Amino acid sequence: MLLSRTADALYWLSRYLERAEFAARLISVRLDLGLDRRPEIDGWDFHRTFESLRLTPPSEMPATPACLVDALFLDGESRESVAAFVATARANARHVREEISSDMWTHLNGLYLRLQHVMEDEAQTSRPHSLAQIIIEGVQLFQGITDATMGHGEGWHYLQIGRFLERAEATAALLDLHFRKHQSGAEHQVRAHAEHVGLLRSCGAIEAYCRYYTADVRPERVLEFLLLNPEFPRSVRFAARRLETSLRAIAQFTSRRSGGKAERVAGRLYAQLDYGQVDEILADDPHSFLAGIAAHCAQLHGAINQVYIGYPIESALPA
Repeated sequence: MLLSRTADALYWLSRYLERAEFAARLISVRLDLGLDRRPEIDGWDFHRTFESLRLTPPSEMPATPACLVDALFLDGESRESVAAFVATARANARHVREEISSDMWTHLNGLYLRLQHVMEDEAQTSRPHSLAQIIIEGVQLFQGITDATMGHGEGWHYLQIGRFLERAEATAALLDLHFRKHQSGAEHQVRAHAEHVGLLRSCGAIEAYCRYYTADVRPERVLEFLLLNPEFPRSVRFAARRLETSLRAIAQFTSRRSGGKAERVAGRLYAQLDYGQVDEILADDPHSFLAGIAAHCAQLHGAINQVYIGYPIESALPA
């Protein structure tokens, strides 16, 4: 059985890397969506970017893409920048060097050092899409190296829990932002085509969506695909299933008497999505449904911390 501090470091290592990839992809997509603005009239408006990342907009909004990249990507002083997420993930990995493979550490440390080098090179910081691709490919490669070189035991499952809980929470919040502001009573108003394509791209889902539904991008199909699809790895339902599976595995590894609490919360989250129907969600209240998913994710995080990380010593003793 892992020490609680080891479990905590693995959990947060995975959450921060997932957070970094999500932020990098979203910033890149939002900059693309701003290219059709009217410079003399619209200027750059990055409020939606901050909202999509679940960040409080600053009192002085970045005025240009370069300023946005500095604030959300490269600001080493901010805890909410992509650079900070990678640095924090690396710090957690350093604490659990004995649990992860050498290949995992080498790659993550290399990603951190590469990002530090990029931050010192003005020629590279002026290319936000290239920066985003470094992070996206780096995190995806780390996940592949993890699956290929680390034993799929208790530590591996903590990495999966961090990854998929962060993914479920971020995707649900992004869907909520896109759908809650565009209703009139029970009627869902159709958003601009570009915004829905941008939503799919932000989740790396545009090609998978087109293979599933063809290129006919409709709001209800976008919601169904990213929320309820059982096969796409970035859907909330898929993430909930993986959470339930990994929590069940950890409970078996640890034989913890109180481990069932986290399993039950994960089971309720998955059941809500497994039996969900997109037409019922849209006819009722998408914001309420998605807010319920977010509440379940927060409750699950608390249960994981209570049962496996911040638990009293008595609960770990055999009955």
